[in-house]
Amino acid sequence: YIEFAESLQPPFPREKKWVLTISTLYGCPVGCRFCDAGGFYQGKLSTHQILAQIDYFIKKRFPHQPVSVEKFKVQFARTGEPSFNNNVLDVLECLPEQYDAPGLIPSISTVAPSGRDRFFERLLAIKKRKYGKKFQFQFSLHTTDEQMRNWLIPIRKWTFEKMVEYADAFYEQGDRKITLNFALSDGLPVDADVLLQHFTPEQFLIKVTPVNPTYQAMKNNVLSLLPDQRGYEILEMLRAAGYEVILSIGELEENYIGSNCGQYITAFQKTRTPVKGGYTYSLQRV
Repeated sequence: YIEFAESLQPPFPREKKWVLTISTLYGCPVGCRFCDAGGFYQGKLSTHQILAQIDYFIKKRFPHQPVSVEKFKVQFARTGEPSFNNNVLDVLECLPEQYDAPGLIPSISTVAPSGRDRFFERLLAIKKRKYGKKFQFQFSLHTTDEQMRNWLIPIRKWTFEKMVEYADAFYEQGDRKITLNFALSDGLPVDADVLLQHFTPEQFLIKVTPVNPTYQAMKNNVLSLLPDQRGYEILEMLRAAGYEVILSIGELEENYIGSNCGQYITAFQKTRTPVKGGYTYSLQRV
């Protein structure tokens, strides 16, 4: 199956903000310790298959176009590390011409795998040529302890130094700041001093999320620090260091549906065992 989702951000109506979360791979080969998509990798989606996910929602909500949404985000973040699939770049090349969507903002979130430099070089060129300031880019860090990060995300990855080198080329004055994402977890430290050694608050902002209820998080004892008080103390520490900090806690309904970050319906279908706070909806054919 190809999993993809749409979402709103209450209290904003769809005309203000509409988010599509699109898959780029069948499953994912990375195997992050809190993500259920790992272990189910079956290959890359074609350009057509990626576009078909976007088409589905646009034809459903705006069958005659234009897509009349002030902030129309297409996030390549449902299932799969996007940099493992060059077809993502072909989709980004054609999106502005494919749809009449003045509010379009593509969003790429990556763990920054080693060996994918050509993907990121071409992404940089596409961003500058096609999107300018209307593009969102995110590094998924989750901890400032690089040894713990290697355990959490068990593939070869860019160092913090290389991330900054890329960000220097990617970010231009007036752009959206590059996001550093942390799903706050007990035992995975976030140290503002380490961040400040590499990532300047003028160029980077920080997004903080909970660890969502997944089989892998439960198996590997990756426990969310939110809504625990310690999580909010980390937010204040980061703000005191000069960073813009976004606390992103989605609707709990997304956890029950199984559509939140790290969740994977295919994993639920394989096990059919409960996870506290997640995968409670019964599956229906539509």
